[in-house]
Order: sequence, then structure tokens, then C-alpha cells
Amino acid sequence: MSTIYILWLRQLKRFVRSRSRMIGSLGQPLLFLIALGFGFGPVFQKAGEGNYIQFLAPGIVAMTVLFTSIFSGIEIIWDRQFGFLKETLVAPVSRLNIMIGRTLGGATVAVLQGCIVFLITLVAGFRPADWTLLPEALLFMILIALLFTALGTAIASVLDDFHGFQLIMNFVVMPLFFLSGALFPLDGLPRTLTIITRLNPLSYGVDGLRGTLVSVAHFGLGLDFAILTVITAFLLILGSYLFSKIQI
Repeated sequence: MSTIYILWLRQLKRFVRSRSRMIGSLGQPLLFLIALGFGFGPVFQKAGEGNYIQFLAPGIVAMTVLFTSIFSGIEIIWDRQFGFLKETLVAPVSRLNIMIGRTLGGATVAVLQGCIVFLITLVAGFRPADWTLLPEALLFMILIALLFTALGTAIASVLDDFHGFQLIMNFVVMPLFFLSGALFPLDGLPRTLTIITRLNPLSYGVDGLRGTLVSVAHFGLGLDFAILTVITAFLLILGSYLFSKIQI
């Protein structure tokens, strides 16, 4: 347990010390929130869908958690190239504990970033439909963070250079985000897109956040929670296995 705590704390300290990283990670969510929220707001309202900021804000929070958590996996490659990972792996501790500590640290940072962006959406005019459901919204943020931190760790465990990781992330992260329903309603989509969005795990995270924050859920909160839990458990197991096979 001490190993898990130390690695979790290390991830937090690394993030807090990097102020430029903290500020830079807010740039993209702010761009999407302002450019899309206020740019497409009138069009969305004329289409009879209501306030676009109310619809968009949960998706922007999910996007923040997604990007922060999955890119935390790149730190494995960084640590491998600069020798810290070797020092960690040769220590007389379980690699499972090391992976859990890193995953919890990355997920915690992602949730904190999501909370910061949530506060920014309040300034932009977003208002939750039911404030008492905020703990449930936080639970969905945690599940999203754990899921994609584990995915990032699994991918980084089989790569050894930054270019390969970034290439795969571009083919994974952007489709996950744009095909999750974060920017558009999932009702009335073509059959192909409907199938893709149902296979996208982030769709259930976005839907869970939207259901808890604005009381509008496409799949249903129960299904969202169940699918996220199962996929998170699977990816944690897969990430642990691949991390245990890292050669030093």
C-alpha cells in the first residue's frame, strides 16, 4: 500500500509543480466551450434543442478527463527513457502495485482537471439541473478517468518511443471524443454512426455526466454505470498484464 501511495503522490506533485501544464491543459476545453458553445448556440436553439451551453458543458468536462487521463500514459515512456521506470521496476515491490499507483495518480489528476473545467462552465453560464446529483457526476468522472488512464498505460506499455504513442493517440483519442455525443445529440443518427457511438465507451461517460448534470440521458444512467464499470475493470486487468511484461 505504501508503494501505491508514494506513486500516487508523485503523480500529483509532478502535476502541481508543472504550472504550465496545468494552464495549457485548460486551453482546448476553453476553446471548445467558447467557440462552439457561443458560436453554435443560436443554431442549436433555433433547431429547438434548447441552450447549447447546457448540452455542451458535460461533454467538455468529459473531454478534459479523457485527454488528461489517457495522455498520462505517455509518462511511462518518458520514465523509461530517462531511467526512472527502471529504478522503480527493480525495487522489491509488485509491479501490480506500481501500475495501480500510477493509474490512481493519473486518474486523480484527470478528475481534478475535470472539476476545474466544471467550475469554468459555471462561469460560462452552465447550471446543473439538480445540484444534489453532483456526487453521481463525480463518480462518472472517476470512472472515465480510471478507464482511460488504464488504456493509456496499456498502450504505452507496449511502445518505447514518443512518436509511436502520439500517432496511436491521434487515431484513438480524437475519434473517441468526436463520436461520443459530446458535441451533438445521439438521437436520429445514421445507423452506422449509431453503432459506432454505442461501441464507444466514452459515449456512456458523456451520457452519464449529461444525465446527472442536466437530467438528460440517452442510454440511461444504470446502463452507463454498468458498461463503464465493466470496461474499466477489463482495461485495468489488461493494463496490469501489459505493464508487468515491460522489459527493462
